[in-house]
Amino acid sequence: MGARGPGAKPILKPENGKTKKTTRHPWEKKGLSRADRVLAFLGSLPVTSGMLEGKRMEPLPFQVDFLRAVYREDATGKRPVRQAVLSTPRKCGKTGLVAGMGLAHFLGPEAERRGQCYSCANDRGQASILFREMKAMILATPWMAARVNIRDFTKEMEDAVTGSTFQALSADVATKHGLSPSFCAYDELGQAKSRDLYDVMASAQGARRSPLLVTISTQAPDDQHVLSELIDYGLKVQSGELDDPSFHLTLYAAPEDADPWKPETWYAANPAAGVFLSMEDLETAARQAKRLPSKEAAFRNLRLNQRVDGESRFIPASLWDACAAAVPLESLRGCRCYGGLDLSSTQDLTALVLFFPDSGAVLCWFWLPGDGLRDKAEKDRVPYLQWQKEGLLQTFPGKAVDRHAVAIQVAEIATQYDVQAIGFDRWRFADLQKILSDEGIETRFEPHGQGYKDFSPAIEEFERLLLEGCFKHGGNHILRWNAANAVAVTDPAGNRKLDKKKSNGRIDGLVSLVMACGMYARLKEEKPLAAKDFSGSMVLEF
Repeated sequence: MGARGPGAKPILKPENGKTKKTTRHPWEKKGLSRADRVLAFLGSLPVTSGMLEGKRMEPLPFQVDFLRAVYREDATGKRPVRQAVLSTPRKCGKTGLVAGMGLAHFLGPEAERRGQCYSCANDRGQASILFREMKAMILATPWMAARVNIRDFTKEMEDAVTGSTFQALSADVATKHGLSPSFCAYDELGQAKSRDLYDVMASAQGARRSPLLVTISTQAPDDQHVLSELIDYGLKVQSGELDDPSFHLTLYAAPEDADPWKPETWYAANPAAGVFLSMEDLETAARQAKRLPSKEAAFRNLRLNQRVDGESRFIPASLWDACAAAVPLESLRGCRCYGGLDLSSTQDLTALVLFFPDSGAVLCWFWLPGDGLRDKAEKDRVPYLQWQKEGLLQTFPGKAVDRHAVAIQVAEIATQYDVQAIGFDRWRFADLQKILSDEGIETRFEPHGQGYKDFSPAIEEFERLLLEGCFKHGGNHILRWNAANAVAVTDPAGNRKLDKKKSNGRIDGLVSLVMACGMYARLKEEKPLAAKDFSGSMVLEF
């Protein structure tokens, strides 16, 4: 087989047309288990860069445990694991491990006739890193170099003996359908902006008898990410809550309540500490994160593998989840409450949130245009369609928010509770104001600025209620997503506001809740207002 394609490397032909007898490989020794064969194969691979360059790969104990779990055999000699997740902090030797596993399935002990092996990455640059590592290992191993055709331009390889192929894919590659992977490794899935590539590779496994999809990644920043779903599923399998021998999870992460500045926490979360990972480097990163709050979240995510965003977040997940208790809806009818209404642009999320100070209850309503809902779900990386089925999200036909329908629903909601006032953003209220006036809706609306002046006292009241455990938000999924995305910014005077541009996703529901708390703080000294006080007209105060 000759060179094919730009950058292809010719395969060395045997002399005199005869195939040379090759030395028996270490993994071909009789009596080895499947996992032993894979480990022996990895142990034969050269380290091509770094401090250990020139030596043979020697998997660390945690990597050995992972490989033994993935390649264990059942009573029939088959490998039951079809999907595996290894989640560790950065700098734990994942590139070498993924490259070795890829080669094991491409032309090693796990190779099959005409197998299709893939590595997946989030962009072309990241895809090239793993491809170059595998290429370096092949070129440094004579028997591999003699049989593999390498195409640098397309990031592809072909094994002349088995007919198997390897290709490095990135999420920005348009055509991914029609694949039939026997092995696939997804590198840093936690940083993927879309789940498209993962879903395609997972759904394409059905055409193989013994496929394997491996994900090696640091944790994603939020619960709605596909990697978070996989890890949560794996934890349920580990605990025995779910019985699924086809799924395996290995997770190294610091507990949420662990002291992030103690060395024992670093060691517990980093199984490669002192080997691939310099403890001096880790100590320096911890020292900077402790002194600079803006670096703390990134340290927790990348160095301790905790599920937090690399940006500074407004609300700790543990504090928010501690207020997830619910209040029966029937008990809230006629009760005093304060609201916040965050009107979207024509195609974005609109939110109404009511806060009941006497019980701490928080009720939410969310609206989106119905057209293109699947595309919006992909763009925002959240299950809008599922939330719609669960009744958490209401949609309207068309491509724009139906302001009239929102006004009518707000009015209907207000008839069930003793709404003292609803705060709103002046900028988007003009259209709704006319509808409310035309309909003669008897609800008190008051403007609530989005700048530091109005938002800072509202945030202070919100935080006071949150810290004292006064909320009972029922664990609403959309509101929790909004809370996880929120980022607060501070002016030179120490005043704060929520910043939608810097937040990692939509925060409309949380903005509405903070406005509701702001209305409560502003008006709680007033005598509670009853519907009859409005005398049949809407009160608008500007």
